[in-house]
Amino acid sequence: MADSEPLIERLAAENHEFRKLREEHKKYEEELAGLNTRGFLTTDQQWRVSELKKLKLIAKDRMEAIMRQARAGAHA
Repeated sequence: MADSEPLIERLAAENHEFRKLREEHKKYEEELAGLNTRGFLTTDQQWRVSELKKLKLIAKDRMEAIMRQARAGAHA
């Protein structure tokens, strides 16, 4: 992943969708971390944890797709 850092930083600076996805991913991670510090979760909180994990994965998958496109464009 370290070799991807320059690409990630470039995309974050140049690509609005990538930047938005990165911010959302971070926000979901922070909320998830907050919920994971609790000893007991209500049913609604457990549902939110599940939802946050899915949202994080969707954002990450889309960011990876954008990165693949950028790499393919660089090699074309």
